[in-house]
Amino acid sequence: MTERKAIHRALISVYDKTGLVELGRALSDKGIEILSTGSTAKTLQAAGIAVLPVEEYTGFPEMMGGRVKTLHPRIHGGILADQNDPSHLAAIKEQNIDTFELIIVNLYPFSETIASGASYAECIEQIDIGGPSMLRGAAKNHGSVAVISDPSQYGLLTHALAAGGFTLAERSALAMETFRKTAEYDAAIAQWLGQQLNDRTWHAQIFEKISELRYGENPHQGAAAFATKPHITSGITSAIQHHGKEMSFNNYTDGDAAVRAAYDHADPCVAIIKHANPCGIAIASDIATAHLRAHECDPVSAFGGVVAANRAVSVAMASKLAEIFTEVVIAPGYEAGAIDILAKKPSIRILEIKGYETNPVEMRPISGGILVQQTDLIDAPGDDPKNWKQVSGGAVSADLLADLAFAWRSVRAVKSNAILLAKDGASVGVGMGQVNRVDSARLAVSRAGDRAQGAVASSDAFFPFADGLQILIDAGVSAVVAPGGSVRDEEVIAAAAAAGIPMFFTGVRHFSHA
Repeated sequence: MTERKAIHRALISVYDKTGLVELGRALSDKGIEILSTGSTAKTLQAAGIAVLPVEEYTGFPEMMGGRVKTLHPRIHGGILADQNDPSHLAAIKEQNIDTFELIIVNLYPFSETIASGASYAECIEQIDIGGPSMLRGAAKNHGSVAVISDPSQYGLLTHALAAGGFTLAERSALAMETFRKTAEYDAAIAQWLGQQLNDRTWHAQIFEKISELRYGENPHQGAAAFATKPHITSGITSAIQHHGKEMSFNNYTDGDAAVRAAYDHADPCVAIIKHANPCGIAIASDIATAHLRAHECDPVSAFGGVVAANRAVSVAMASKLAEIFTEVVIAPGYEAGAIDILAKKPSIRILEIKGYETNPVEMRPISGGILVQQTDLIDAPGDDPKNWKQVSGGAVSADLLADLAFAWRSVRAVKSNAILLAKDGASVGVGMGQVNRVDSARLAVSRAGDRAQGAVASSDAFFPFADGLQILIDAGVSAVVAPGGSVRDEEVIAAAAAAGIPMFFTGVRHFSHA
């Protein structure tokens, strides 16, 4: 198992030329014969490294713009021959085929090409055929062949050259990484082509583990954090942690909910999340004021919560936040001195993100499979107050309409059944996760207390009866926004009209079970 297999002959065909010349020299210095293709061969030859072009070895010219160059028995026979099987060795000898001990191939950048917005034809040309064939052949035959599929593995190769070759265990590990790479490559192609054809019968997403977590939601549950691959640089999995203990499973779930809630707003906004629900959301002209007003919504629940801001944390905000026990703070930046203030609390986790980009689809595991849906975003026509339908009450001021718009954008972050009360750009009462809208209305009013008087209310889905709305009316709310769409809408509208309050229907809902 620890015996090293010497390398006599290598084939190199790479799109990414990073470290290629240095690698070529290292192989040449060890007396290893190098076969190569196209631009790879030209790069090595220009550096004075002896290379045998593949077309000279196969006796078959490269053709079709490079589509056919390595798809030849003299190449794949040399890759796939089990060098411990006498019948294989006899077969390739009869056909004048030489074996390889090393294959170095990296693939056309398909994912990067589709991400760049390239045309359909350009994307098709970046579907590598020869590369995956050689990689898979070498990986299958790792008992005889070592396979390098990424420039990041060149250091392993350099070490193996110095040691006299790769061990079987090392070749096995390289083969595993190769099969993962080709699987990801094929999945990206299939997913993209399905999107072009509007075929929703198949879905793929690749994830790569970034950290082992101490445990999951509960101590008896094992857990790890995975990032999408290719990585989304503006997500929470790409955050830079400046201070504090490692992130936990619940830190990640609450942190993501907090960032998404904060970034639902264009104005400076702070969202405080506890157990995946908002304790408070507020906007203001500056981030410190937004934080104070978000905290005022429910100071009791905010204790031990997760705080996210959509602007850099100022020294003023950090000074106030440092007075409150907080698990995590997440922001796109920190003013000079702000991290020093927060870091005086040893337990707080301080994260910096590069903005927030929502995944276009959400996946939810169920027994036997998953559910996949488009991510709920505040981007439908009905999310714009200009498209709302006023169904009761008289004219409203610009300030009142702005509060309704804030409440509507904020209620998306609340678990259903969801009711959110707001005043002057800040939540003042939140009711969430109840099995009926009446209880959510009661909870929101109870948490708001006297602040419900004159506040506006938003509901994530329609009022099925007038009873839930009546609780808000009795508490003194001044206006309501909801999706509408109940068979009893007229009953609900009549209750709002009888109270003399404006009610708006959006025609779109933001209902969240999870």
